[in-house]
Amino acid sequence: MMLRYALRTVRHRKAGFLGAFLALLCAAALVTACGTLLETGLRGRIGTERYAATPVLVSADQNVHQTTVKAKKGKAKTKHKAKPVAERAWLPASTVDAVRAVPGVERAVPELTFQAVPLAETPGGRKPSYGHAWSSAALTPFTIAEGRAPQGAGEVVVDRALAARAGLRPGSELTVQSTGEPRTYRVSGVAQSARGDLVHQSALFFSDDEARRLAARDGQVSAIGVLPAPGVDPGQLAHRVEHALKNTSAPTTAPTTARVSTGDGRGPVEFLDAAGARIKLVSMGGAMGGTSLLVAILVVVGTFSLFVQQRYRELALLRAIAATSGQVRRMIGQEALLVGLAAGVTGALAGLPLAAWLHGRFVDGGVVPVTLERTAGVAPMVAAVGASLFGAWAAAWITGRRISRIRPAEALAEAAVERGGPRWTRTALGLLLLAGGTVLVVVLGSLRTEPASTPVTFLAVVVLAGAVSLLGPLLVRGATALLAGPLRQAGPAGRLATANLRGNATRMAGAVTPLALLVGMTCTVLFITPTLGDAARAQARDGIRADWVLAAQGPGVTREAAERIRRTPGVTAATEIVHTSVRVGLTKYAAQGVSTAGLTRTWDPQVTGGSLDGFGEGMAAVSELAADQLGLKPGSPLKLTLGDGAPVTLTVQAVYARGLAFGDLTLPHGLVAAHADNPLAASVLLAAQPGPGTGREQLAAALKGFPDVRVLSAADADEVRARRQDAGAEINLLAMGLVLAFTAIAVVNTLAMSTAERFREFALLRLAGAQRRQVLRMLRAEALGVLLIGAVLGSGIALAVLTAFSVGMTGAAAPAVLPVAYAVVLGVGGLLALAATALAGRVALRVRPVDVASPTS
Repeated sequence: MMLRYALRTVRHRKAGFLGAFLALLCAAALVTACGTLLETGLRGRIGTERYAATPVLVSADQNVHQTTVKAKKGKAKTKHKAKPVAERAWLPASTVDAVRAVPGVERAVPELTFQAVPLAETPGGRKPSYGHAWSSAALTPFTIAEGRAPQGAGEVVVDRALAARAGLRPGSELTVQSTGEPRTYRVSGVAQSARGDLVHQSALFFSDDEARRLAARDGQVSAIGVLPAPGVDPGQLAHRVEHALKNTSAPTTAPTTARVSTGDGRGPVEFLDAAGARIKLVSMGGAMGGTSLLVAILVVVGTFSLFVQQRYRELALLRAIAATSGQVRRMIGQEALLVGLAAGVTGALAGLPLAAWLHGRFVDGGVVPVTLERTAGVAPMVAAVGASLFGAWAAAWITGRRISRIRPAEALAEAAVERGGPRWTRTALGLLLLAGGTVLVVVLGSLRTEPASTPVTFLAVVVLAGAVSLLGPLLVRGATALLAGPLRQAGPAGRLATANLRGNATRMAGAVTPLALLVGMTCTVLFITPTLGDAARAQARDGIRADWVLAAQGPGVTREAAERIRRTPGVTAATEIVHTSVRVGLTKYAAQGVSTAGLTRTWDPQVTGGSLDGFGEGMAAVSELAADQLGLKPGSPLKLTLGDGAPVTLTVQAVYARGLAFGDLTLPHGLVAAHADNPLAASVLLAAQPGPGTGREQLAAALKGFPDVRVLSAADADEVRARRQDAGAEINLLAMGLVLAFTAIAVVNTLAMSTAERFREFALLRLAGAQRRQVLRMLRAEALGVLLIGAVLGSGIALAVLTAFSVGMTGAAAPAVLPVAYAVVLGVGGLLALAATALAGRVALRVRPVDVASPTS
């Protein structure tokens, strides 16, 4: 019976259910989009291009492994973990012979893959470009379409797509920037593949000797392509090769074990950035999805609470005609499930194009490589529908408990004012959430790494916003007492607005909560990156003693350019810096390699322990954070895994304070460059004697043979860091943009619902003599009051969270607040609040007062 009532209620109160439907629809779309990103990180396909004709591929293990054994209840529990390294891991060349000896192998082709950037104008920008030996062309396969194969050190073959973009043909000259100095080659041929042009990269083929020289990896190969003999099954051959490599006793110099890949497993070997992006996407999708789900629960519960409150009389009348509390609760629950099902299915379908759009923005922003294909499975859609149904049912259960207990006699009451204050259970839960949020803020102040602090930051915002939602009636009444004086200055409309804020605090709290969440979440998203970035830039400004900085527009500054500038009269020191990341155990640390000659003249990381005097091979300097985490001090041994998986043990020479600007580990330049895919310097710090001979023009003249190298002043270098910081802020805003958009919709939705249902109140005011413009003026005064309360609460939440974040990450309570951005946030929030209230109010005022007041209305 109650199901029939629920169906009829939904059918005849479509406008009333619209607000709840929109909230659930947006929530489902958000869950689908975030779930699709998460699924892409877990199962997204990375197709192969270069190894399309290679059914079996042998490569080095790209992971660092750690096995721990714990004794629990008398039993040993073994746990194995693996984390990827940052650079390409290489195999010993002796592995090729071991693979060739496996029965069923027709050819084992050694592969060299290294950076090779053509310095030529190409329309549409540059693709990632890699060099190879021509002897490995069969792995795609590439064949000569024009010209001939490279036969000497000065010749190169380019793929057909690159030749078309750069206007190259046999006989053309092409300058290539690889791992060393730029060199000009003669194009001996253009290669093509029967499988089509490469889409995501460009391939340059050199003679075998020249490829080995450019790769700079003596005795190593990046992969081995295995071509099976006729009639041999690739899957069975892969098992044989894997078994042979596990049981080989040949001595190796490689720090990692060989891995055998087939099918889609070849793509991650070819595109290391896509394989690494999977982890980033899982982390990002999980964080976005978790935050989105919490925000959705908060918004949906608030929306349903408001909707059920608006039906107070209707539900009380049901109780008056003998409906039991259980029947009323079931009816509310069934209504919620009907709306949740419709909204969940619609939102899940709408979430698919939303996920495609978001994935495309991440690709354009460089967060996710295009080689990681987006998945479109049903699992995120099913999860979205399930979340909508559960959210709707939970919201109905939470909000319907009190309403279902209305005494039948209350059905005769005609007053629409709220009955008493909030229940003690609501206040107790609100205080509990407030305490939980406070604990999160305190914990946040002790977290010193960005991966650990970022999820806690947004969780703290949502928890504190939840406390505002539950304590909202008390907060609104307290704020109204403070606003009563200013509001009275607006005349009768202000006095009516004050009375409504005080007398309908629960309803007004429903509008304050999404506003506080919008302001708090938006300010946190906007200012978290500047807070960290400004501190890092300040450390860099204080720590870089160099007068000038060399930076390259291409892959980097070459060793020859650095040596040329060192020999320039007046230059006292030139420090080359190359960046990478290493792992100590399984923990990842940002690291830099620095040339050691004259290091203290160009660089001051604020040493707090040990000294940089004599810093050189076999030594390392670590940040205070890394020293605390790893228990290090000057003289301590430091075992780490370099970017390509090579293990090394160094001695800690110094501990420094400016880790935000310079990374957690500083190593000798030669060590890092020898194990990096791009050994070129990202920048070169120059110290020079004061005088007219060491100005920008003189230094640029010394680098005349290196057109891609620019000479920057300290201020110019700081501007480059600021632009990089802005790009990071844009990515953060994009990542959380859907949550912010959902919250903004919730603001409009809640305010519109809250205002539209007051048509009876407006009619009584009109019958009492109030004019239409006076009612609208009262609504504007109420909206301004709600906006002010929400802005203050949201700003307070953001300030508390950002201050704790700043204390933990930078050691100082100095959150970065951009005044213009903050003003825009408040302006947008105010515009949404005023527009939603005004539009809904005008619609409600269209009804004639006499029609509303008539007995049949």
